[in-house]
Amino acid sequence: MAEMGDIGEDFEQADAGSSTTYPKQCSALRKNGFVCIKGRPCKIVEMSTSKTGKHGHAKVHLVGIDIFTQKKYEDICPSTHNMDVPNVSRKEYTLSDISHDGFCSLMTDDGDVREDLSLPDGDIGNEIKAKFEKDESLLISVLKAMDQEMIISYKAATN
Repeated sequence: MAEMGDIGEDFEQADAGSSTTYPKQCSALRKNGFVCIKGRPCKIVEMSTSKTGKHGHAKVHLVGIDIFTQKKYEDICPSTHNMDVPNVSRKEYTLSDISHDGFCSLMTDDGDVREDLSLPDGDIGNEIKAKFEKDESLLISVLKAMDQEMIISYKAATN
């Protein structure tokens, strides 16, 4: 039989990273909210609930768009079951430099600098680069969910 210490150690290994999501009852989810579908953080774009059938639960049909890849995912879940909801946060940084390999130097309000995020592909990345080359001051919005971060938008910095 396992002793108390052994069980506690197993729990620590099992729930590493659990703070990236939290459970929420399927019926409490809302359109434009967030949910994990197939292990990916998604924004809910469509939701419909079927009536309870002769075998019990009402089912919720969810359609979500991955917040990082824009890929579409679908899932069906009984309305009384829990689904994981990602903890999504958005932070703004001042853009101070763009390196030749596309990584951005971003400054926090405290003056700390981080250089681990690259310009996004596509229009947003091109627009940020063009405005930066014209010496425009920009605030960069970074979305974070499930230990993944990405630059998603920008706006002119007002000094």
